[in-house]
Amino acid sequence: MNKLPLENIKVIEFSHMVMGPSAGMILADLGAEVIKVEPVGGDKTRNLKGSGAGYFAMYNRNKKSVCIDMKSAEGHKVIADMVKGADVVIENFRPGALEEIGYGYEQLSEINSQLIYMSARGFLKGPYQNRTALDEVAQMMGGLAYMTGPKDRPLRAGASVIDVMGGMFGVIGILSALLQRSSTNAGQHVTSSLFESTVFLMGQHMAQQVVTGQAAAPMPERISAWAIYDVFEVKNDEKLFVAVVSDSQWVKFCLEFKFDDFASDASLNTNVQRVLKRDLIIARVAEHFKQIELSDLSDRLKSIGLPYAPINRPEDLSDDLHLIESGGLLDIELGGGQQAKLPALPLEFSDQRFGLRRSIPEVGEHTGEVLESLGYSDQKVNDLLADKVAG
Repeated sequence: MNKLPLENIKVIEFSHMVMGPSAGMILADLGAEVIKVEPVGGDKTRNLKGSGAGYFAMYNRNKKSVCIDMKSAEGHKVIADMVKGADVVIENFRPGALEEIGYGYEQLSEINSQLIYMSARGFLKGPYQNRTALDEVAQMMGGLAYMTGPKDRPLRAGASVIDVMGGMFGVIGILSALLQRSSTNAGQHVTSSLFESTVFLMGQHMAQQVVTGQAAAPMPERISAWAIYDVFEVKNDEKLFVAVVSDSQWVKFCLEFKFDDFASDASLNTNVQRVLKRDLIIARVAEHFKQIELSDLSDRLKSIGLPYAPINRPEDLSDDLHLIESGGLLDIELGGGQQAKLPALPLEFSDQRFGLRRSIPEVGEHTGEVLESLGYSDQKVNDLLADKVAG
């Protein structure tokens, strides 16, 4: 792609973990210059273990790393100089934390009145606004954990879906504010949140209760909207998800798999009728599928245009043919000789994907470059480094 859509936008990112960095990464992939400000010594997210070990690697590509002691007087001057030329600031610290050290929206907007300042929060304004939140807190409070797990066994989703969704809503807010700024010439404070993002996902279930008169059941115990919408065991103990979601698909399904009695049964002509006899249908289909190999069943479902899916693990995706051939995976250098294939932004612009311009930055890799771009002399840069104001 010759010209990236956000290549004239400069972003200063004060963030850690997932929500803020995911917003910065999306903007960076779209072409913005994203300068990640880390404490001298580096963002602690870099060293997380266990389930957090992939956070930094996934959400910090295409960024520059600058290390600044934000609490020092000289650090304040550096940040002020950076903000003067910025379009966007992203932060995801606890409410009031940056205001306490001089970097809240009101404080930075005095330096740059056109600044778009995005706060990634646990909650929007209201009684909960000062509570500490995490992805898991939001999933529990917002109903997602209840809907994901069996009854009385709430279960969080298997990825940081709310952190990332909150970051995505933050990006929507930033882009909307930038568009509005083009006519008003004024910046503003945008806030995205974990809790309200989760509640947004629950909207369909809240509406379901009104429409049906019954509260939505957790997904493992739900009454399916379709007669066939399940994971089936196939030959050699493998599994495949299969769905039949329209009357025309039902006809094709019955013809392909020789369910002649189903096809001729007028009481199964519509989806509503089939759902009423779901147990009968599922038992027959499950028994039939156990005799078919995974590859054969997949090919047959593909040939008649039915939705199906193997049950992949994250490690399987690195070898996925579609992702490889479509440019959906980026080869990213993680440092220390490690390389990983990680997902590209799931967007196409005129059949082009957004790729990699910078791998994961080393701690403070671009400190000197950014300071020099602010007009600092070599001596000034060296002094800041020597005094550990910068790193």
